[in-house]
Amino acid sequence: MNKSGGILAKPLVQLLLVVAALGMGVLIFRFLASKKKPPVKKERPVLTPLVEGITVHAEDLRMIVHGFGTAEPKVKVQVVPQVSGQVVECHANFVEGGFFKAGEPLVKVDPRDYELAVENAEAAVAQADYILKQEQSEALVARTEWRQLHGDEKPPSPLVLRVPQIKNAQAQLQSAQAKLSRAKLDLERTAVSMPFDGRGATKNVDLGQYITPGQTIATVYGTDVIEIVVPLGDDQLEWFEVPLGHTNGNENNRGAEALITTDFAGKNRSWKGTIVRTEGQIDPTSRMIRVVVEVTDPFEKKNHDVPLTPGMFVNVEIKGKQLNNIIRAPRYAVHGGDTVWLARDGKLHVQPVKVARHDKGFTYISSGVSDGDVVITSTLDVVIDRMAIRVRQAEPADSDEEAAR
Repeated sequence: MNKSGGILAKPLVQLLLVVAALGMGVLIFRFLASKKKPPVKKERPVLTPLVEGITVHAEDLRMIVHGFGTAEPKVKVQVVPQVSGQVVECHANFVEGGFFKAGEPLVKVDPRDYELAVENAEAAVAQADYILKQEQSEALVARTEWRQLHGDEKPPSPLVLRVPQIKNAQAQLQSAQAKLSRAKLDLERTAVSMPFDGRGATKNVDLGQYITPGQTIATVYGTDVIEIVVPLGDDQLEWFEVPLGHTNGNENNRGAEALITTDFAGKNRSWKGTIVRTEGQIDPTSRMIRVVVEVTDPFEKKNHDVPLTPGMFVNVEIKGKQLNNIIRAPRYAVHGGDTVWLARDGKLHVQPVKVARHDKGFTYISSGVSDGDVVITSTLDVVIDRMAIRVRQAEPADSDEEAAR
């Protein structure tokens, strides 16, 4: 009996201990919880958009109109002989790419046949001159005899005084002299030359070859002037001077200056040119106006370290008009063609502007923006006038449009 009672009392004691431990834990938790301070509530600040902006300044800028084109000779001709014969001599530089001076024979045709023709013509002239003098002497004798027989009476026919015979002899002499001039001219033409300094482009004959009149023996071009045809939109023409295409007696009727550049032989090369005219019609496909830039003495080493050679593809920068007190801003910072975003007092201001000109990289603003204003260059999905912003200043990009002031 006592043994079973002891067995029942042991689990009861264990249960009481567990309940007591749980109760103690609850009391400790409540005590600690009563000592904990409530969390401090903090309001999160509302972050305004962060944008980039540049400070713009009023400047005096010369406009530059950009274009491109291919260098071509102003004078390019096919060399065609006027007499036939065998080529007996060639110029030392009668090769593709060779240079020659005005009047230097490029090729010489065998002149012997033409020298004989000159001798025959000279003999014919001498004979015709003899006949004329003979007729004049006979006419003088006939006139003297008529006066002795008939006094001052007029002869019944001009044949009496040999007037028709003299005129015929004079005509024969003139004909012989003309043939002599033609023979001498043909002899001169055995030396084929050009009236300008030039360079050979192609060559089709060589020493010993027989050539005929009308046969193209070479193609050459003048080295005094190289032209570049630059296609431009008509809206670009207002920014630089373009000659009307006629001089009206004024040889100095030239337009704006131009700088021609290209990369050649591993370096950037440059030449100075001048606008001389526009071509006679607008391109029917592109609707562009073709402006002609002229470069003089492109092969002179004292002016250029490398010649401006036909076929070069070049960039052309035409010096245009100067704009004073103008604001230059990146083109991407102008919205809708006539609106910019300005940063003032921590707010964005939508500002309409008057644009003087756009080019490939910049917009030139004549009014609406003041010197020292900060133009926002960032893009924003939503823009509200006078919205709060944060601005991070950036350095403005240098303009390649600015010329020397």
